[in-house]
Amino acid sequence: MLKSRFHQPIARYLGMKSPLPLPLLSMRGWRVNLFALGMALAIGSSFQVQRVNADSPETAPADLKNVLTQIDTAANSRNLQGVISFYSPNFTHSDGLTPKTLQQSLSQLWQRYPNLKYQTELVSWQAEGNAIVAETLTRLTGTQKVGDRTFKLTSELRAQQRLEGQKIVRQTILGERSEITSGEQPPTLQLTLPTQVKTGQDFAFDAIVQEPLGEDLLLGAALEESIKPSGYLNPTTVDLEPLSAGGIFKLGRAPAKPDNRWISAVVVRHNGMTIVTQRLQVVDRNQPTKTTN
Repeated sequence: MLKSRFHQPIARYLGMKSPLPLPLLSMRGWRVNLFALGMALAIGSSFQVQRVNADSPETAPADLKNVLTQIDTAANSRNLQGVISFYSPNFTHSDGLTPKTLQQSLSQLWQRYPNLKYQTELVSWQAEGNAIVAETLTRLTGTQKVGDRTFKLTSELRAQQRLEGQKIVRQTILGERSEITSGEQPPTLQLTLPTQVKTGQDFAFDAIVQEPLGEDLLLGAALEESIKPSGYLNPTTVDLEPLSAGGIFKLGRAPAKPDNRWISAVVVRHNGMTIVTQRLQVVDRNQPTKTTN
């Protein structure tokens, strides 16, 4: 659970479902609905990632490059069956997605962001027998219209996937950060959050507004949720409360068991709103920890 570092009111969470990738569907008064966008068009596996002997993108087989290009093309043209055809019926995902829930999450995402654009970059690859393990970075951009409001989404998703016979059989999300903005001057947030912590470890989560506040009143909330398949499909509602400082300053404690969490910050001022979501990996105490913020 996230706790205030400066005795600010702690946000109340309603309908808390798995969280973090960002999503935002509507604003009613100062109540915000978050729709988990921890984008399912990543490529990865739910197992420990092996990067030793990984080869550069320049040396990748043409078939691998073609598959990635074709997936992007299918996604950008909203060809749902075309995208799903690249996934094995026995596909497994680090967040627990199945081919069915993957298809459902993509369909809902595209309905909300009909002009969503995908651009996938091959980071590294490695041959394992007849299979290929590839690490990719996918960038997403799009807009959503809700009433008279326009919401702009930008997201980066780093993932690893195992391909066998040009089918993705296993996918693991390695890192994820998404941002949704709306209004004439949405707050610019500087986020401080480790990418990985150990079980039971304390961590800081700060979302600091970079612009001068002047007389502006800030409203905001922080949200922490365990990543589950239901989080890709069901909105999460959070109530916003006044912020007594120039942002959100929280202390969290990792759960006792390894897990993946979505950590989100919502900050609203009179002429704009920003939502930032980042993935936090919780690993066993005996595993080396990444310290990059």
